[in-house]
This record gives sequence, C-alpha cells and structure tokens, in this order.
Amino acid sequence: MMACLKLGSRADVFRKQGQEWYCTSGLPSDITVVVGEQSFHLHKFPLLSKSGLLEKLIREKIDKGDDSCTIDLSDIPGGAKAFELAAKFCYGVKFEMTASNVVHLRCAADYLEMTKEISEENLIAQTEYFLTQTVVRSWKDSVKALQTCDNVLEVAERLQIVKRCVDSIATRSCSDPDLFGWPVAQYGGPMQSPGGSLLWNGISTGARPRNSSPDWWYDDVSCLSLPLYKKLISAMEYRGISQEIIVGSLNHYAKRRLPGLNRRKSIGDVSNCLSMTSLTSIPSEDDQKYLLEEIDRLLPFQKGVTSCKLLFGLLRTAIFLKASPSCVSNLERRIGMQLDKASLEDLLIPNVSDSMETLYDVDCVQRIVDHFLAMDQETGGASPGIGEDGQMLASPSLMPITMVAKLIDGYLAEVAPDMNLKLPKFRSLAAAIPDYARPIDDGLYRAIDIYLKAHPHLSESEKEELCWVMDCQKLSLGACTHAAQNERLPLRIIVQVLFFEQLQLRSSIAECLMISEPLDGGGGGVSRQLGGLPVSGEHHRAAGWPLAARENQTLREGMDSMKQQVSELEKECSAMREDIERLSRSRSAGKSRFPFALTAKPQVCSTKDKEAAPETSKPKAVATGSEDKLAVVKGGAASDGAAQPKHRKHKINLSAC
Repeated sequence: MMACLKLGSRADVFRKQGQEWYCTSGLPSDITVVVGEQSFHLHKFPLLSKSGLLEKLIREKIDKGDDSCTIDLSDIPGGAKAFELAAKFCYGVKFEMTASNVVHLRCAADYLEMTKEISEENLIAQTEYFLTQTVVRSWKDSVKALQTCDNVLEVAERLQIVKRCVDSIATRSCSDPDLFGWPVAQYGGPMQSPGGSLLWNGISTGARPRNSSPDWWYDDVSCLSLPLYKKLISAMEYRGISQEIIVGSLNHYAKRRLPGLNRRKSIGDVSNCLSMTSLTSIPSEDDQKYLLEEIDRLLPFQKGVTSCKLLFGLLRTAIFLKASPSCVSNLERRIGMQLDKASLEDLLIPNVSDSMETLYDVDCVQRIVDHFLAMDQETGGASPGIGEDGQMLASPSLMPITMVAKLIDGYLAEVAPDMNLKLPKFRSLAAAIPDYARPIDDGLYRAIDIYLKAHPHLSESEKEELCWVMDCQKLSLGACTHAAQNERLPLRIIVQVLFFEQLQLRSSIAECLMISEPLDGGGGGVSRQLGGLPVSGEHHRAAGWPLAARENQTLREGMDSMKQQVSELEKECSAMREDIERLSRSRSAGKSRFPFALTAKPQVCSTKDKEAAPETSKPKAVATGSEDKLAVVKGGAASDGAAQPKHRKHKINLSAC
C-alpha cells in the first residue's frame, strides 16, 4: 500500500463546474487564478498568507488599481492539479500527499515560494519531510515518485528529487527484496518459525519466504521514461552492479517498448506481452529508432555479456527502422565477437532493403563473419599446427571457428534455393571461412549441391568456379559416393571425387591387411595380431584357436567384399578414361590429348599391376597439393606402378588373399 501524509483539517470547500473552480466558504471571491484552461475563483488573504509569489502579484495588482485581480499561472509546474492541491493547503482543506503527487506538489510549492519566511507551516517543509522520511525509504514509492518527474524534469533535477529517488532505487536493487519491511535476524536473514513461516516480533505471520532472483526489479523500472531510466542505469553501474544484470534489465526494457523484439515470443509470454502493451502505448517509429540507438549505447561492449538472441533481435529491428549506420555497425560487431554462440535461426535476417534482391540479408551475414574472423585473429586465433605425420593437430582455440564454419554451411544451404542469390555473393560467403576451420566438407558440399539444383542456368566454368571452394579430399565416403553420381557437378570434379574415393577404399584395405599380416614373417609359434590382441601359436592350438579362425574368416570375407568394390570402381574409371580419350582425339591435333586441365589435384588411377614407365615418359603432375600427391596419368598408357608406388605392396597382398 502506498504511503500518504494527511494535511489540513477543514472539509473540502472546493466545487468544480466545467472548467471553473469555486470556493464555497460563503464569501464572494476577490481573485481569479488562471492555470491553462481552468480558472480558480478564490480569496486573496488565504493565498498571500502562504505564497510569496501570490503575495507579490496581488500587491502589484492592488498598486495598479486593478479591480478584476486576475492572475495567470499557466506555467506552474504540475499544472492545474498541482495548483489545486496548493490552494487546498492554503485554505487548510484536508487532502492526502502521496508518492504520486508529492513531486508535482514540491515543484509547485517552490514555484509559488511557499517558504518558511512566509509561514512556519509551509508546503515546502511538508513535501520535503514526506520525500525524505517516506518516499526515498520505500522501493515502490521511490519508483512511483521518479516516474512522475517526467513532466517537471528540469525543476525536479534542480531540487535534487531525481537524484534522491535514483539513488534510493539503485541502492535497493542490490538488496534482497525479501528483507524490505521485515526484521533482520542476527546473521542476516529474515527470522522464521520452526514451520518455515516468517516471524514479526516473535509472532508467526503465516507468510512464506520468497525465493528472489536478481531480476526481481526489472519490471518495476521498465515503466520509467528513457531519460530517467538512463540515469538509473548509470547509478547502478557506479555502484558496481554486474554487467549481466544490467543487460538483463536493458533486455526487459527494450522488449517492453520495441514490438519488433517480441515477434518470437512463446505462447506462454503472450499474456504478459499484452499486459505490458496495455500499460504503455506503442511509441512511434521515430521514438523506437531513438530508443534503440540509446540502448545500443548503453549495452556494454564486452564479449559474452549480451546474448546473441537479444543482439540479433536489436539488429533486425534496427534494419527495419532504418537506424543510423553506426548503430547497425555496432550491433554487427557485437554479434561478430560471439558468432560461435549464434544459431541458424538467428542468422536468417529478412532483407528489407529497397532493392529486395534476396529473401535474406546475405550481405549483413557476410559483414558479421568478417568481424568474427578479424576479432579471432586479434585475440590470438591461429591456424592449426601440423604434427610429425603431416596431420592437423586439434586445438581448443579452433572450437569457435569450427562452430562458425558449421553454422555458415547450414546458412548457405538455407539461402541456396533463392533464385536471386548471385554466384559471387554465395561463393564469397562460402570462401570466407578458412580451409582449416572445416574438418569435413560435407556441409559445404550439400549447400553447393542445393545451389546448383536451384540455378541450372550456370555455365560449366561457373560451376567449376563454385566447386573449387570445396576440398574433395575432405568429403566423407558417403558424400563421395553421392558426388560421383551427381550429374549437376562438373566432370572434372567428378573425376577428382572418384580418385579420392578410391584412395579411401585402398587405405581401408591397407589397414585390414596390416592387421592380418604376421609381424615376424609367420610360423606356427609366432604371435599374430588378431583383433588388436597378440595371440601365441601354442594358444591357437588350445581353446583360442576356434575363435581366431572365426575372426580370420570374417576378416577375409570383409576383404573380399572390399576387393569386389575396388574392382567395380576400376571398371568405372577405365570407362571414363576411354571417354576422355575419345574426346581428346575428336579435338584438333594442336590441343592436349587430355582436354581437362585439372587445377585442383585431379587424378585418375588404376589398380592393375604394370611395369613402371621410363623416367622420361612420366607425365608432368599438376602441383596443387603436397609433394606426395600422385601425378595425372594421360590416357591409359601410363603405369600405376609409376604413379602410385605407395600402394604396390598392398596390391600384392590383396592378390595374395
């Protein structure tokens, strides 16, 4: 319940008729005070006995011989309502001073010069006492009084009313609301009965203690106007309140006044949203734009303090309201600092530009990614190290950029069906992610495939330009199988995919053969490596021999199946090589026999054993990878023995099986 102070002892003698106020004391009025559109027909003596300003103005009227004695006080702080209460105070009429009217009454008393020099029982003293002893000692009264300062802000600041209310709210926001108005126990908590209810002077009240959270005050202060709210936030920062709590308050305040931030509210929040909307009228677009730019200035420029969901909501609203470029750029930089915490849904920012080229704002996402990469390098993010075996070494610092790479691959797949999305824009965003950030390129391949399907008009060179963003060596076996049969891909990309798919199969066979081969050359008593466990020959003849035989049989069946797959793949490669040779022969004699000048590790191979070609007849390899990559074999005349020396041993073992 709001505290109040009752003043005066006489019954109310004021009566209103339309815009006219009359005093029904029995005496005819001899002075008229005009405040805006309202007129007060009063008496001189009660007014000049309490107000220094009215005494001065009445004496000036008398000295001029003006019988009408009409005084205009339209500029009085608080308007007609504040003057009505001040007039009642002059007449000694009973009324209640509350947190809702004390600020206007205090400003009006200062304007009317109702000081102790005029009267011992003056209105300034009464209002100051109520403010100091009641209002600033109560959380709700302080918030209510501060809320009423908007119409008299300049005078309230001069009289230190705003500062006192702000300090009171800022101090109490750091405290536990459960302690407000309750006795404090010896060790800092509210006293409770053995049953758990709160005690007041040793008597159980039946009330249960509440579990308060740090955000308990968000809704109360969200009713303040922006200038007053900014003063409150500054006071809280000065008192050391954590940035997370302040950002939470800014989030609550923005959602209450920016309808665009509530478009993704859950069904459970609809009633709360409607109640907040009924309390505050929806501001105009200009007011919303100003509010958003001010909130951007209040947000701390610190990574991880502000959630990505809030930042993306503010960015969407800023783009829709056409906020200042500096505001949009600041929000993009804030998001770029923590892009690894974002979700795919956050990145789907509708394009509201005048051109409306694409459904989603791809340019905005490109700028955010650029900010992230620049920030990652500034904070020490680096490419992964290379181990002794040439493999990439995992690093905890790679986790954020790896997550961003996965996020962007998903975003590319989402925007790829857009017919208006140009190839340079799609390729630029795909290539913005460093190669080391993608441990596997399946997500990128999926996005490229969707784009090629949605844009069938692309030329062969444009398709190749797009596909060079992808590294065929980093495709999984399933993705390689899909790509090898994908008619939308350029032919030279399919050749690359087939080659690396064959390498993967050969590597798998090599691993199987290494497991099954004897380590020492083989004897009955020599230990073998079966299933990763050493088993001696004597133990084979014991109980372990049937189990080892079954494992060996299973292993051989698996190798036979893999051998058949390799054979089928070799037939496909041979057929493709014959097609390439026919295409080469059909061209002019001045052109190369191999019509496809591969520039990104294109390689064709065969697993049939042939004699090594002479050194002078070896074709020149296209140097796009490491030194151990195999050279491109022209036609079918080149020897696999010369092109793939690393796999000869495994082929011999395979034939032996």
